[in-house]
Amino acid sequence: MIERIRIIGAGLAGSEAAWQCARRGLRVELYEMRPVRSTPAHQTGDFAELVCSNSLKSDSENTAPWLLKEEMRRAGSRLLELARQCAVPAGHALAVDRATFAASVTAAISSEPLIRVRREEVAQLDQDEITIVATGPLTSDALSQEIARLSGASQLYFYDSISPIVEADSIDMSKVYLAARYDKGTADYINCPMAKEEYDRFCDALLAAQSVEERDWEKLNYFEACLPIEEIARRGRDTLRFGPMKPVGLKDPRTGRIPYAAVQLRQENLRADSYNLVGFQNHLKFGEQARVLRLIPGLENARFLRYGQIHRNTYVNAPSLLSETLQMREHPLLILAGQICGVEGYVESIATGLMAGIQATALAAGTNPMAPPRATAFGSLVHYITHADTKSFQPANITFDLLPPLEKPIRDRQQRHRAQCDLALKEFDGWAQTVDAGRNFRAVGKEIALDHPPFDHPIDLPAGSQ
Repeated sequence: MIERIRIIGAGLAGSEAAWQCARRGLRVELYEMRPVRSTPAHQTGDFAELVCSNSLKSDSENTAPWLLKEEMRRAGSRLLELARQCAVPAGHALAVDRATFAASVTAAISSEPLIRVRREEVAQLDQDEITIVATGPLTSDALSQEIARLSGASQLYFYDSISPIVEADSIDMSKVYLAARYDKGTADYINCPMAKEEYDRFCDALLAAQSVEERDWEKLNYFEACLPIEEIARRGRDTLRFGPMKPVGLKDPRTGRIPYAAVQLRQENLRADSYNLVGFQNHLKFGEQARVLRLIPGLENARFLRYGQIHRNTYVNAPSLLSETLQMREHPLLILAGQICGVEGYVESIATGLMAGIQATALAAGTNPMAPPRATAFGSLVHYITHADTKSFQPANITFDLLPPLEKPIRDRQQRHRAQCDLALKEFDGWAQTVDAGRNFRAVGKEIALDHPPFDHPIDLPAGSQ
C-alpha cells in the first residue's frame, strides 16, 4: 500500500484531487509554483484562482452542467461545496466571488494535515511514482517539454481569453435593465440593450479596432467555444447577435420588447461593486477596448478594473495518450486532470480532479482503477476526450451531445434530458459505491483521525490564510 501521492498544480483540478486523496487517508505532496513563479494570467498565489469567467454554469435541474455538478456533489466534491458557500447572484447559474473562493480553497487545502504544500516549480516527472499532473492551461514551458518527452508527441495549444470587468458605480443604470435570460432564476444580470443603429456602430468600431500585435512565436489557434468578440464579428454581421450579444429571452421591462442586441453584465463578487462583460473576451489593445466598449449603452463612462486578454492554453492530445481512467497509456502511474487533459471549463476541471484522486487512490491500494460508466456525465466526458478524432481534437465542455442516446428514444427534449439524468445518476451511484467499497474514510479537518502521524514538516500556508 502506497501512502503518498504527488500532485502538481493547485488549481481547480489539483486542489480537488488533493482533497479526495487526503479524505481517503493518503498523504499528498501538492506542488504549486505560484507565487514563486507566476503566469501571464494569474494575479495571486492562491489555489483555484479563476482567471476567466466567474461562472460555474447552469444550476437548472436536468441540464448537462447540473448533472455533472450533481455527480460531483454525490462524490463529495470539496471545491463544489466551497463554490456554493462563495456564490454571488447569477440567475440560474452558479457563479462565485473569485477572491473569496480562491482564499477559501487555499485555506481548506493548506490546513488539511495529510496535505503538504510545496511552493516550487516542477520540471521533471518520475514515471515510477504515482503522480497527478494538474498544471492547467498555463503549464510552464519546462513541464510542457517534460510531458512532451514522456508522451512522444508535441503539445497542442489554443488561445483562451479573459473578459473585461467594470466598476459597478460607473454603469449608467438609467440605460440598462435587470433580467435573466428566459426569466430563468432571479433577475441578476445587468442588460445593456442596443437598437440596430447602435449595434451597427459598435460592430464597425470593433472591426476597425487595433489588436495586440502577435509575437513571432504565436500562431493563433482559438478555441471555438471561447472566441474573441472581434473574431466572431469577422465571421458575419449578425454573428454577435447570435452569440454573446443574443437578445433572445431578454425582454426589456420598460418597453415590453426584446432589443435588437444586448450585452449582459454578471456580478463579479459578493460586494457587487464590479461586473464582467459576459462572453466579451477580446484581443484588442487596452486603449481600443475602452474606446469600443464605451459605445455600449450604459457603459459610456465605464471604469475598467480589468481589460480583456489572450493567453496560451496547453493541453495534450488526450485520445492518443490517455485511458478512460485519465492515466497515460504508456506511463500508467501518471494521471492527468483539469484542462491539460483536454476538458474545457471550471466544473469539468474540478470533476476530472475528483476522478484523478479516486484513480490515484486505487493505484496506491494496488487495485485497478475503474472508469466511470459511459452513461454518466463523468463517464461521457472522459469517453469523449479519450475517443475523439486525434487529428481534430479540441477540448470539450459537458453537453448532452456527449452522453449516449437512450435505448428507447424520447422525442420531447425536456423529458429526454430528464431520463438521461435519471439514468446517469443511477449508474453513477453504483460506480461511486464500488470504487470506494471497503475504504475507511477519515473525517477531514480538525477532527481528522489519523492511522499515522501527519507530515513532520510544518504546512506552508499561503500569505493571508492563517
